[in-house]
Amino acid sequence: MNDLALSIQNVRERINRACLRAGRRPEEILLIAVTKTVPTEQIQGALSEGLTHFGENYIQEAQRKIEALGQGTWHFIGHLQKNKAKFAVRLFSMIETLDTPALGEELNRQALKSGRTLEFLIQVNEAGEETKSGLSPEQVPALLSEIPNWGALRFRGLMTMPPYDPDPEKSRPWYRSLFRWRQKWQSQFPALDFKHLSMGMSHDFEVAIEEGATIIRVGTALFGTR
Repeated sequence: MNDLALSIQNVRERINRACLRAGRRPEEILLIAVTKTVPTEQIQGALSEGLTHFGENYIQEAQRKIEALGQGTWHFIGHLQKNKAKFAVRLFSMIETLDTPALGEELNRQALKSGRTLEFLIQVNEAGEETKSGLSPEQVPALLSEIPNWGALRFRGLMTMPPYDPDPEKSRPWYRSLFRWRQKWQSQFPALDFKHLSMGMSHDFEVAIEEGATIIRVGTALFGTR
């Protein structure tokens, strides 16, 4: 078994153990392999080992890989500029970082032009970090109210990145908080689909799973430090 296969096996075992602790099923967790700066050959190896969902942060880098590989389901997980929306619609199945009405309107316009349906998550910046995109929890309801106007977009839930701390337990309050916000917003917007909580990365995804994550975004634990 090569290093990548061992890393994938280790991550899957960590997922299984976290689910066992939380009384959840591993099938509930969607593993996104974060492939920023990862060579195409290595992504092909991940595909061969059964990984199917991949996350990219930059449009140009993603385009080269997606066109070269011709397979996989791709999530955009970086900050998306409105002028790149037409490329994002063509390349990705889900945008995890929608955070303005203007971006939603443009993605919807481009998706209608392309005859595509695009899934998206709303990025929530719970800590208000200036270095990160996303809406404060207080801003989210206004954006949720715009969603019915976007006929080519499908809302699927929420995404967050808490302040980084090497201690995964420091992430727990943020993940627990987003789970509670989701419950509140679900009751306010019962027609919307809040299926997914995208939260948790290589160092803290077990905590995220214990607090309700359905999508985890894992790079270093799969591909090593870059």
